[in-house]
Amino acid sequence: MVKISVIVPIYKVERFIARCAKSLFNQTLGEDIEYIFVDDASPDGSVKILQDIIVEYPKRFQQVKILHHKFNQGLPAARNTGLVEAIGEYVFHFDSDDYAEPDMLETLYLKAIEEKADIVWCDWFLSFEQNERYMRQPSYSTSFEALKAMLSGAMKYNVWNKLVKRSLYIDNHISFPSGYGMGEDMTMILLFAYAKRITYVPKAFYHYVKLNNNALTQTCSIEQFDALRHNVQWVSGHLEKKYGEKLVKEIAFLKLEAKFPFLIMNDDKFYNLWKQWYPEANRYIWKNKYISLRSRCLQWLAWKNQFWGVRLYCTIVLKFIYGIIYK
Repeated sequence: MVKISVIVPIYKVERFIARCAKSLFNQTLGEDIEYIFVDDASPDGSVKILQDIIVEYPKRFQQVKILHHKFNQGLPAARNTGLVEAIGEYVFHFDSDDYAEPDMLETLYLKAIEEKADIVWCDWFLSFEQNERYMRQPSYSTSFEALKAMLSGAMKYNVWNKLVKRSLYIDNHISFPSGYGMGEDMTMILLFAYAKRITYVPKAFYHYVKLNNNALTQTCSIEQFDALRHNVQWVSGHLEKKYGEKLVKEIAFLKLEAKFPFLIMNDDKFYNLWKQWYPEANRYIWKNKYISLRSRCLQWLAWKNQFWGVRLYCTIVLKFIYGIIYK
């Protein structure tokens, strides 16, 4: 029996895939892992580098599968391809430009078995070129509490620090939103909505690599943000159907969080999008105590059309602190 299926989409990561693969093949859980790499029609040498690394780990050879898309379908579709192939008791989604500590999967799996949990999550590292930040996550005793925290921004809904029971996907017909890449991590919110038992490991194992701090402004178009809007509607629709009026406030928080990136773009067209998206959620800005006062102030300034203050923040904090200190 395979304990964990690790699903790794591959696309234009030849600079990172070797480190990623080595950190996976060095996991202490041993033979109880299957590694599913999904080549999303990557045009570079990523797959060839991966194949060379596999040769260095002959004991892992039988545990590795490389699947290929004939054409690029995007991250959600690659994750779904891996899910269809997976046979593990649990699933872990791993991004191919990141890496992990060797005891990550074993620690999360043992915790899941000990607590009979559907989902286990942990802390993580935000890794820059020369610096690293420890990102601590909160702990909750029920899935509903964790669900509200994710909607409110108190807990990240990233896929890559969570071990999820595969049956949770199957029994509740949950898959990633193929064709809608931005915000596809929100799939985790739906999984928590159906989880019965959850638990947390207060330790960081996963290194989320962020080398280009301007990547969002350089690569994201308005069309891509339309995909984010689709995913917000997709998730909020599911939650409204399941919980009725119980999460009205928290869903408003999710909408505010979804459009928050527009405020760090330093661009009038994105400021206008912020005003257009979910104006009904703006009245909840001061009610979300889970996010920082700084974030609420930025949102309030935008609500009142005081974008001079938003621009000042972008200049001081984003360009100086993250552009120079965390470079």
